[in-house]
Amino acid sequence: MSTESFLSLLQFSDGLFPAGAYAHSFGLEYYVQCGQVRDADGVCNFIRANLEGSLAPMETVAMLTALRCLVRNGDLAALLILDKQLEAMKPVEELRSASRQMGRQMIRIAAELIQDRLLRSYFLATESDSTPGHHSVCFGLIAGSLGWSEADAARAFLFSATSAMVGAALRLLPLGQLRGQRILWEIKPTIERLAHEAMAKKASEMWSFVPGLEIASMRHARLDARLFRS
Repeated sequence: MSTESFLSLLQFSDGLFPAGAYAHSFGLEYYVQCGQVRDADGVCNFIRANLEGSLAPMETVAMLTALRCLVRNGDLAALLILDKQLEAMKPVEELRSASRQMGRQMIRIAAELIQDRLLRSYFLATESDSTPGHHSVCFGLIAGSLGWSEADAARAFLFSATSAMVGAALRLLPLGQLRGQRILWEIKPTIERLAHEAMAKKASEMWSFVPGLEIASMRHARLDARLFRS
């Protein structure tokens, strides 16, 4: 990877990138409020369930499919089909909205920074509401346009999502920054394994099974007081 590509990967996967991930707990806030997640071990279990049950087998596979679409054939129609497939596979409105919001914000910034025909066409489709603009599709398009390898893109995507969940946990629980960093440090082998598993799959093999997290996201909308949007 060239220095320019490497630095662009750091920029778009950075926790400070303004895609809006900081505004979402992805169901964790509900688990904390009801007492099911109380400590670092509970946070680790929550993150691993999310990674194993949805982020890797569905979101990362979708991201890599979008990357390949840009690199191999530049087929906008295939991207729109992939986006609609993700929309159908997200039964919970809160999670669908979070994915759309993060994706649209990311692709809006990318369209200003990157000169790529397919990326621009997809961005215009999101602006006209012709396609949902899910986060994983947008991330994959950006990865392909900037020359990231599949392995690096998958690792960055999973690590970025993990970092966002750790950030939410630090605001919800008295864990401390050191414990948060330890969670990120210790989960690296899991991210590496899941990245390689996702690389071996096609869009037709995407799946997601996280009923507990989905129910928590629905119940989150009914909490009396909320720090996060999801």
